[in-house]
Order: sequence, then C-alpha cells, then structure tokens
Amino acid sequence: MNIIFLTLSNINSIYESSIYTDLLREFINNGHSVTIVSPNERRNNKQTHIIEENISKILKVKVGNIQKTSIIEKGISTVLLETNYKSAIKKHLNDTKFDLILYSTPPITLASTIEFLKKRDNAKTYLLLKDIFPQNAVDLGMLNKNGVKSVLYNYFRLKEKKLYEISDSIGCMSQANVEFILQNNHKIPSNIVEVCPNSIEPLSIEKDSLSKKEIKNKYEIPLDKTVFIYGGNLGKPQGIDFLIECLRSNKDNNQVYFVIAGSGTEFIKIKKFFDNEKLTNACLFSHLPKEDYEILANSCDVGLIFLDKRFTIPNFPSRLLSYMQASMPVLAATDVNTDIGKVIEQGGFGFWCESSDVEQFNNKVQQLCDLKLRERMGLNAREYLEDNYTAKHSYEIIMNHFK
Repeated sequence: MNIIFLTLSNINSIYESSIYTDLLREFINNGHSVTIVSPNERRNNKQTHIIEENISKILKVKVGNIQKTSIIEKGISTVLLETNYKSAIKKHLNDTKFDLILYSTPPITLASTIEFLKKRDNAKTYLLLKDIFPQNAVDLGMLNKNGVKSVLYNYFRLKEKKLYEISDSIGCMSQANVEFILQNNHKIPSNIVEVCPNSIEPLSIEKDSLSKKEIKNKYEIPLDKTVFIYGGNLGKPQGIDFLIECLRSNKDNNQVYFVIAGSGTEFIKIKKFFDNEKLTNACLFSHLPKEDYEILANSCDVGLIFLDKRFTIPNFPSRLLSYMQASMPVLAATDVNTDIGKVIEQGGFGFWCESSDVEQFNNKVQQLCDLKLRERMGLNAREYLEDNYTAKHSYEIIMNHFK
C-alpha cells in the first residue's frame, strides 16, 4: 500500500526513534511505501521542502510556531495548519495516490485536509488518537464550555467531531480511551473504535556498571541511593504543583534522589522551587546532551509519571514505554480516570497513586527502595512491553482492516 502519515510531530528522518517512526518503519519493513507530512516551524527560517530518504519521503510544511510559544500564537498556528498542509500536499504530492491515510491527534484541525485526500484518492482513513482535545483544555481551565471561552471550545469541538466523522477507524491508547470516546460521542459506531496502543521497536539497553557510575559522577548523582527520574514535558498536564509537593515532602529522605529533566511552560515554577528550597536529594535539568540523557535515564532506578488530578480524559503518556524499555519499574501519580495505573499494577511493573495524595506517593517511594522488588518489577516491565507494546502489535491491529 501507499501510505501518507500526517502529524504535528517534528520528524526529520524515518530512522528516528519514536512511537510514530517506529510504527512507520514497520509498514516499510512489510513492503509498504510511506510519505510523512510534518511541520517546519517558522522559527527555523526554512520554506516547505521535501526530505528524500531511501525508504521514505518527508514533506516538511512551513507553519507558524506551535511548540514552546505563547498560547495565542500556538492557537493561530494550529487553526492555520490545515490550510498549510493542504496547500503543500496539492503542490508537492499532487501526482501521488494514497491507499491509507494515517494521522494522529494532536491536532484535530486537519479534518479538511484528510477529507480532501480521502475523496481525491478513495483512501481509507485511520486516526491514532493520542489526545482528546478540547476536553483536556477544559479540564485544565484553559477553555470553558460557558461564557466567552465557550466560543473557542465550540469551534474546536466541531473540528473534533468532524475528524471522528471522516475516520474509518479510530485507534485509542487504552480501553479507558475507547470507553470515553464512545460515551461522549454517540454518533461514532462502536465497531470502528479499538485499542491501538502507543508502541515502539524495543531497543536492547546495556546497563554496564562502569557507564552507570561515570554518568552519575558527571552529574553529581549519588551512587548509594534509589534514583527516581522524571523526563519529559513540564507543563500544566503534568500537575507540577503536586510534583513540587512530593519533592518537598521527601527533602529529608536520605534513601532517595530525584532527577527531573525536561522543559515546558511550568519549568520556571519548578526552577524557582529548586532555587528557594536548596534540595540536597534532587536535581533539575532543562537540557542535557541527548546521549548523556539516554545513558542517565537508563542508569536510574525508577521512572516517574505525573498527570494533573483534574483530568477527566484518560491520558496514557508514551513516556511509559521508555521506562519499560530500560527494564525500569514505574511510579505513576495521576488522576483517577486514566487506566495507566491499572495497567502498571496489573502488569506487576510498578505502583500507582492519585496525584493529590502525597502520603500514598511517599509510601510507594519507600517500597521501591527495595532492590529485589525493583529488579523483579523491572523484568516484568520489559516483558510486558515486548508482549503488548511493540510497533509490530500496532501494525497488525491497523492491517487487520485490510485483510
């Protein structure tokens, strides 16, 4: 088949490691042709262009700034995405006929582009649902269903409904996502919604004691403590206030050490906390060289996941996969609506607590100071990943619609 993938992710090579490129390589490995449409933000000062690789083609579309910018600029750029994408496809991919259109959320604003391609090529459409917007923005108080902000909410809600309407199949990250979508969108036929989880092509992670010692010494991380790491976005969805509470309540805990590495809209808040508290058992990094970060992350003992307690939508962060790949147990502090904690605990590779209960978080932290428990959970994590969350699994789920 000839496949086109539309995404908001900044993809510059099919050989990158991510939930999307790993899946697309699986299609290529099975004899399919893949074209990726990915944004090229204005700040990069590059026009729309094509990156030719020997096994794929990437159309980089010039768009407004979307990541790490103001809410207003991000909103305008997101609204204009479908115009940018459709124009670029008409100009650069006009002679290419596609059999399958894959696309992910965010964004929800590519509906007209997908509808155009679907009609032009008589193609099948498959939505990889990674984000439920605008409800997530309502949960965090960024949009409102009433008052002035309701205008924006209603606009995006119409876009969301249109996206579902033109999708032949909808792949959700977990069963809780399937149930949420069906309960809140009664016009969607239940037989087109299924679980198609976040997945990767698992890499072999070598954990030799020498490199582990060297990277910890380089960044002044103790060798004799249980090291918990959070790596990723530090924004409103992560509920940074609760993360700060957890760090504060453990500042005198001499058994543990916390590594926080990431960036986002709430980074300044957490940096201010670090500057004021002068923690001796935690460190904060806004940026690390990629190689250093990967070695460090794979040298820690427990992976952390945080989600704001206000969420009514069932998020399922892909960050989980990198921890599992490194055979690392996971401690997730989230809202009660996501089923990520249920998966972690039933799979025997970590613990869950509500992201409003510091005492429960601390209880789980103490339990994970047990080396034998961590080793057992780490093995379970890697095994669960290979049994459930490989790119091959997602590929087969999608291809079942073409048998």
